[in-house]
Amino acid sequence: MRVFVIAGEPSGDLLGGALLAGLRKLDPALQIAGVGGPAMAAQGLESRFPMSELSVMGLAEVLPRYRALQRRIAETVRAVVDFAPDALVTIDSPDFCLRVARGVRALAPGIRTVHYVAPSVWAWRPGRAERMAEVIDHVLAILPFEPPLMHEAGMSCDFVGHPVVAEPVASADEAAAFRTANDIAPDAPLVLCLPGSRRGEVARLGARFDEALMRLRDRVPEIRVVLPTVPGVADLVGPMAKRWPTAPVVVEGAADKRAAFAAADLALAASGTVSLELAANGVPMVIGYDMAPLSRILIGLMLRTDTVTLVNLVSETRSVPEFLGRRCQPGPMANALITLLDDEDARSEQVAAMELTMQRLGRGGEPPGLRAARSVLAAVECHA
Repeated sequence: MRVFVIAGEPSGDLLGGALLAGLRKLDPALQIAGVGGPAMAAQGLESRFPMSELSVMGLAEVLPRYRALQRRIAETVRAVVDFAPDALVTIDSPDFCLRVARGVRALAPGIRTVHYVAPSVWAWRPGRAERMAEVIDHVLAILPFEPPLMHEAGMSCDFVGHPVVAEPVASADEAAAFRTANDIAPDAPLVLCLPGSRRGEVARLGARFDEALMRLRDRVPEIRVVLPTVPGVADLVGPMAKRWPTAPVVVEGAADKRAAFAAADLALAASGTVSLELAANGVPMVIGYDMAPLSRILIGLMLRTDTVTLVNLVSETRSVPEFLGRRCQPGPMANALITLLDDEDARSEQVAAMELTMQRLGRGGEPPGLRAARSVLAAVECHA
């Protein structure tokens, strides 16, 4: 089998690496080409150009590189057509990937096209699925309620499991060692502060999260705070720690982050996939999020659901309190955190919803990468 795979950002590279590993297990003679990062390189992919060229977001970042990105699109289309794969697999990054798929469809309509990660049409802009169906044959969905939406738009679709279920979780011993290493008492309430992984998110949410946790500390003086972060925003997170009588622990590495999640009792987090990471570790949470005023208005007009927290959506509950837009304020978030600390029933309700979420996302079943590989093979065989 010949497969051309494109990933445009680190999360897509991880999905691509697991997919290629699954495909190689099913077809040891697999031939691959494409664009990706280190996870896909570990499976033998020689990226046609650095994936980092595609990891740009926002109008201000894209405009200066518009011509270069257009050249990369044309170059990639030609590379796909020349490679003549059985399938073109595009992973997330729709602005780049779907433009490539459109170009390939125009020049070589016989190539089967597969897109990994369904667009979130359940949340907003449902028309995206119909437009995607013009150039995509088959979709690999990571949320269990997405296949019917893709079928309705005219594409075949399989739920292949969410990558969070395959991520390692730290043991109880590692959690205890984390507390010991950071001088956190075994019985001290440990709260994770997660104001986002992008600079804009941290700039908007950091001060509000900080104030909410300061109010929590006024009520529960013995709490300790951990700030997991990533290199791109570490300089913004650092100043938050200076206001605290007992400085929060700032962690960057993956191992320390896993241990912190396993050791935590509670979390205040930005909306996003981090809610699933917390759920995988059974950490009760409060979600907060806001955006620029114009974006807030536009998203508010287009939003199709009463919650954006994935635990709430997948478990079909509303057990995770969320504070979005104008409601993302320190006082209400602090009160919700206090309720979770004080109310055992509220914590139990969340834990049950998180366990159900992990079950529905595929925990305990076949790894998502292998399920995705089987789905790709079936889509190609069906087409043949």
